[in-house]
Amino acid sequence: MNDPRLRASDADRQRVVADLERHTAAGRLSLDEFSTRVDAVLAARTHGDLGQVVGDLPPEARPSADARHLLVAFAVAAVVVALLAVIISVYR
Repeated sequence: MNDPRLRASDADRQRVVADLERHTAAGRLSLDEFSTRVDAVLAARTHGDLGQVVGDLPPEARPSADARHLLVAFAVAAVVVALLAVIISVYR
């Protein structure tokens, strides 16, 4: 997060709620803990307030850049295979 004294935006709050959803899905938070923390996020005014809500959770719940790169590579490979299939069918 940025300077803890800066005001948090709605987008900042939404990002933290999404992080809490991922942590809950991973089993790090119970539904009661999730609910309590979401209430705290919605009441947060600064980045410092948001940081306190997720300070005890590991940062790796966010999808990694490697996963995004793998998805892009898979999509490119699928397009190449489709193009090759079209080219082969045209020249047969």
